[in-house]
Amino acid sequence: MTVPAETAPYPLTWLYAPGDRPRVVAGALASGADVVIVDLEDAVAPDRKDYARAATAELLSAPEHPVPVHVRVNALGTPPAQRDLAALAALPGLAALRLPKVTSADQVIHLAETTPPSAPGTTRLHALLESALGIERAHAIASAHPALRGISLGEADLRADLGVRGDAGLDWCRSRVVVAARAAGLPPPAQSIHPDIRDLEGLAASCAHGRALGFLGRAAIHPRQLPVIERAYLPSEREVEQAETIVKAAATGQGALALPDGRFVDAAVVAAARRTLSLARRG
Repeated sequence: MTVPAETAPYPLTWLYAPGDRPRVVAGALASGADVVIVDLEDAVAPDRKDYARAATAELLSAPEHPVPVHVRVNALGTPPAQRDLAALAALPGLAALRLPKVTSADQVIHLAETTPPSAPGTTRLHALLESALGIERAHAIASAHPALRGISLGEADLRADLGVRGDAGLDWCRSRVVVAARAAGLPPPAQSIHPDIRDLEGLAASCAHGRALGFLGRAAIHPRQLPVIERAYLPSEREVEQAETIVKAAATGQGALALPDGRFVDAAVVAAARRTLSLARRG
């Protein structure tokens, strides 16, 4: 099968690394993950916050890294978050700020308009929805400001907030976030982490379920999870062949059209087929 170079491949793997462990961060940058997220929030003990911030600032003082580096700052509105933003937002190596526990569009707007970017026009924000209120306001948050480039779930906190038991209890929230991202013109969200790093079979099954819900890629907390996530989200050979057929048919320049097997194809189907081919390139 041939895969045309339609667009740059979509990121599928997002690897968290604690900001107070520079060697772990360095390992994450060399792990093959598409994006590394340096965590200053949950993964760092209170008495290590200042060290984590300083170590991350040193890392981000370099303008180039093997992969984009995002930073998850501390809870918005707290003194540690204010110090995180003041120390890191203007550094040249920062690709995006990840905002935990977002509950309103106003939070996104405020940060987008007050946080100094590392270069003019390059402030990039990513909102994490981790509460019932955040889920209820998902579309308002997703469409709050052009600087917001993505939304996703923080499922551990959301599960605790809702008192949900079992994995299926979060599916409505997951679908809500997928729909909100699409409605706001954002990329499909990546799945939240799978907390058991030894349970690779469970991870694969969970990724398959997430893909069926409309997610694209997944956050990880250990490099061993990365190949499982990538395999789960790469299209199968049959999916690539179907996408090639659709894109080839669309090249005739018609609007809506019917394939030889009777399937109806419109612009949205063609766009999805092109995304499939873009993903297949990395495989």
